[in-house]
Amino acid sequence: MAEQAGRERMSSVDTAWLRMDRPTNLMVIVGVDVFDGPVDYERLRGVVQERLLGFRRFRQRVEFDATGSAWWVDDDEFDLDHHLQRHRLGGLGGDAELQRFTAELAVLPLDPDRPLWQFHLVDGYKGTSAMLVRIHHCIADGIALVRVMLGLTDMEEGAAAAQSGHDHTVERDPAEVESNPWAPYLRPLTRGTVRAIETAGDVVAGSMHLARQPERLVEYAQAGGQVLKDAAAIALLQSDSRTSLKGKPGVAKGVAWNEPLPLDDVRVVCKALGASINDVLLSCVAGAMRTYLRGCGEDTRGVEIRAMVPVNLRPADEVLQLGNRFGLVPLTLPVGIANPIARVQEVRRRMDELKGGYQAVLAYGLLATVGRAPRLLQEPILDYVASKATAVMTNVPGPRAQLSLAGRKLTRMLFWVPQSGDVGLGVSILSYAGGVQFGVIADRKLCPHPQRLIDAFAPEFEKLVLVVAMLPPEMLFHGELDPEQLEHALLG
Repeated sequence: MAEQAGRERMSSVDTAWLRMDRPTNLMVIVGVDVFDGPVDYERLRGVVQERLLGFRRFRQRVEFDATGSAWWVDDDEFDLDHHLQRHRLGGLGGDAELQRFTAELAVLPLDPDRPLWQFHLVDGYKGTSAMLVRIHHCIADGIALVRVMLGLTDMEEGAAAAQSGHDHTVERDPAEVESNPWAPYLRPLTRGTVRAIETAGDVVAGSMHLARQPERLVEYAQAGGQVLKDAAAIALLQSDSRTSLKGKPGVAKGVAWNEPLPLDDVRVVCKALGASINDVLLSCVAGAMRTYLRGCGEDTRGVEIRAMVPVNLRPADEVLQLGNRFGLVPLTLPVGIANPIARVQEVRRRMDELKGGYQAVLAYGLLATVGRAPRLLQEPILDYVASKATAVMTNVPGPRAQLSLAGRKLTRMLFWVPQSGDVGLGVSILSYAGGVQFGVIADRKLCPHPQRLIDAFAPEFEKLVLVVAMLPPEMLFHGELDPEQLEHALLG
């Protein structure tokens, strides 16, 4: 069927995300913005009208044709009042009430007859306002949507952002939370192959196109061997440890967050331990899971929990393009390691192994393939992959400077990507305005107390701070620490 004005065929990758919706796991990205005071609704409405609706996708709904293909179609009856709604928080108007309200919205399907997004302005939260954001994953991935949301904001000094292409993160310190630590390693196949997947769905064709550059044939051949190795690794992936966090989810969700960690403190610890920010933060996630499971009476010796981690495949010059341009890599967290330094080192080792491969590109190709296949074939393939993991974990950098939206400063930003299949746990890490924010969204059946899990993050980081503070300088900043020598030094 030919494309017409006001009508555009949905990509196969985006179609795959559209069809993954289940009552237990909706494919909806959920975000929370907190302001420093009450927000004027009409002013917010004007910002959304002017900046967000400049992206045509937010004025389009989804239609299916007789063959089952999905299309983006202009919504001639678009009504902004349906998509921008206002609420007042009940009860004490604190964190518990906002978290409960967020969890309730997280399980409500978006109206399939309208564009697949909603903003909810919530008044009465600690005397200020908050905004809950719900956007279906088929519109875009987390990296693109963070940039879109930044496009609604202004810098502190009041300069207008984003529709001009201004990027709040251009000046980002290299030590900040990395959105794509794999980027330097995704060569030579990534960009060309991703484009081939999008246009023809043929990885081999993409590789052949790249191989027309004779001077790089050896490099391509080496990459091809790694691709075959990674494809086998995905196909033969074993399930991670069986814990209470893994199983058949229900419908109810729980949402929790903590106070941000100072980013400067995180940098100091990373420099002292010779580790990246990703290594340190992910080791804290593993430690928090260990603490939570032990608090539930579970034996954590030898426990390994796998998290599917999105890897950005979008080039820097395409950050404001919508759609999904990422792959997933399976990172197995060493939850069973008690020594925090040994845990950081093991996370770093595993991250380095993943960086050398093309699993993210292969996962992207798998989504493109199943997005073109009948829905009945898509579900068992993706369920198989999801069954090998317990969590989905994202790590995204935000701007260093504090931003304002509709005339109010943003004091906090959080978001969660959806969990597919029977995965019941989502962990998000977002840096913003000098802090690192952890958030959890969890299935209530598998994780009845998500706040207990999130509350364990800061103590895990404080253990690393304590180690750095107690050790003599000659043991720090000079390469890898020996965990056994470290323990001996600390215990005397």
